Amino acid sequence: MSPTRLKAPSVKLPAEYEAESQQKPRGMDRRRFLNYTGWLGILGSLAVGLLGFLRFLFPRVLFEPPAQFKAGLPSEYAVGAVDTRFLNSQRVWIVREEQGFYALSAVCTHLGCTPAWLATENKFKCPCHGSGFRRSGVNFEGPAPRPLERVKISLGEDGQLLIDKGKIFRQEKGEWTSPDAFLIA
Repeated sequence: MSPTRLKAPSVKLPAEYEAESQQKPRGMDRRRFLNYTGWLGILGSLAVGLLGFLRFLFPRVLFEPPAQFKAGLPSEYAVGAVDTRFLNSQRVWIVREEQGFYALSAVCTHLGCTPAWLATENKFKCPCHGSGFRRSGVNFEGPAPRPLERVKISLGEDGQLLIDKGKIFRQEKGEWTSPDAFLIA
């Protein structure tokens, strides 16, 4: 047997590499694509984690006005009138009758909308579904299942009316007769 000669592998010179690279269109090869994709995934994960951390530092909080507030002197209220000055800030009406005062929560007992006081019709009317309430807070029309709630009303040490929305009185439970639900003037 005759010995076969092995050919030495052809070695490309650097000039040949340059010529070859100039011939191929320069695109993104698989290695570079996977590298970019990996880094994009890592940076995206870090960004989501950072956003979650920042969200933790600034939580969504509903700031409500204090449950207790002073509503002025009794002499500031006209007899037979519904006072609406605390409607927007506290969602409370203060009603003065000949016998005294009571405070009604301005939250409809149907779905929680804010009824409007209609002085010409002498009633509260809910704009959402049409529930109607008398000046006393008793429901007489619409889908509201029960009367408006009264809130605690008292006279403070300085002679001003003190309203406490943290204590409510419901008519159907017989709580409107509680001494804190009505202030005798």
